[in-house]
Amino acid sequence: MEDWRALSRMSAGQIRQMQDRKLRAFIRNQIYPYSPYYQRLFREHDIDPFSIQTVDDLERLPFTFKEDVAPTDEEPQRHKDFIVRPDETITERYGHLTKLSMFAGKHVVAEKVYEYRPVHMHFTTGRTARPTPFVYSAKDLEFIREGGYRLLDVFGVKPEDVVVNAFPYAPHLAFWQTYFAAEAQGSLVLHSGGGKILGTQNLIEAVEQLRATVLVFIPGYAYYFLREAARQGRDFGRVRLVLFGGERVPPGLKDKVREALGQMGAENVQVLATYACTESRLAWGECPAEESFGYHTYPDMEIIEVVDPTTGKRVGEGEEGEIVYTSLGWRGTCVLRYRTGDVAAGGISYRPCPNCGRTVPRISANIQRRSEFKEFALTKIKGTLVNLNNFFPLLMGHPDLLEWQVELRKRNDDPYDLDEIYLRIVPAAGVDIDRLKADLREKVLRETEVAPTDIIPTTMPDMLSRLGMETELKEKRIVDMRPRV
Repeated sequence: MEDWRALSRMSAGQIRQMQDRKLRAFIRNQIYPYSPYYQRLFREHDIDPFSIQTVDDLERLPFTFKEDVAPTDEEPQRHKDFIVRPDETITERYGHLTKLSMFAGKHVVAEKVYEYRPVHMHFTTGRTARPTPFVYSAKDLEFIREGGYRLLDVFGVKPEDVVVNAFPYAPHLAFWQTYFAAEAQGSLVLHSGGGKILGTQNLIEAVEQLRATVLVFIPGYAYYFLREAARQGRDFGRVRLVLFGGERVPPGLKDKVREALGQMGAENVQVLATYACTESRLAWGECPAEESFGYHTYPDMEIIEVVDPTTGKRVGEGEEGEIVYTSLGWRGTCVLRYRTGDVAAGGISYRPCPNCGRTVPRISANIQRRSEFKEFALTKIKGTLVNLNNFFPLLMGHPDLLEWQVELRKRNDDPYDLDEIYLRIVPAAGVDIDRLKADLREKVLRETEVAPTDIIPTTMPDMLSRLGMETELKEKRIVDMRPRV
């Protein structure tokens, strides 16, 4: 890894030269010899690993997709082919060295085990395949710690900050990136496990009693949590940063969060987002500013391409396209040219950040997260192809809504009958329901090209139960109840 301070000020040319050098070494010394999947891919496509000299040469490699990595019932161990040098290879290749001397041979083997043997794992989630493990070696944990340190540095978190990590406790990236980031940075942190583990009331007490300055949340739960704390008249006046991960963060939701914190004495609060996927193995953040200048990446740890989702060809700087991720220098599970399925409206920028001056590549913060509901993000409703992600910014940021859920059904529960959309809502106090329904109907039709079958006001307790706010890893915003044919 490069020194972060120096890396943050490298020119675009210097960064590209560094990436070219690291990519050559990574392909030749790690991926081709020790990754079963990519070794086969290079041979099947007759690609000489020594011909990959620069980042531009990556375009010669086929893309990797989720279905290439995800285990299935037929191939439950498929993910292992993406692990760089599984543990049994270490013993086979280096075990004889223990015989060379009592101390030196054992030391060499111990180094190799540290570098390659999986010791930690996260999982993706999905509906069409089994959860996919992504493993880290002990050496990889150095990477995630360093990535976490950089993330908090971009956010402006200081060692004297008091942090509450309210991500759900699970073998998923969001919780553990926060854990390792705090470990590397040195702040006092309560890793609470969120409402599902500690409970919302205990969490409210903890934030107040610890006089927390930084809150780390999934967006949907954060708004519910802060509303409840404000209703109780709590003192959250020390909070200065709210950091979000796991979901898109509409601008309207940021405004709602600031408003709730303002009611509890917090002023000038920065609400910032992260971008990550399990395959990236760490997260990137946006620096504190009135507007977002994008997610600051770590070009010594990964290569980010932006491609046309249809043609797969790279697009120009600042142009919309799908984010493609390539590991650089990692061990454990590594992927090359992985199609994330996430589309960045503003693409990627290689110019210095107008806010902080860092020169690392920045991914546009306007990302269409197909990964929220990949298996039915684009689904036909009433004969129209609907992007269900459009509900999120529309409803999450609506000033007159406290909570919402979209339910997809078939009329009479007949799989061959018409599709129906039911929008369940909890309006803010004092809102004219008829006017709100008319506004939502018009906006949903404009954004999705289909009108809701019905808009159903409900109580907060009923909605919280439907969402699984304190029982699910993520609240259930869109529920597809349509019978399968």
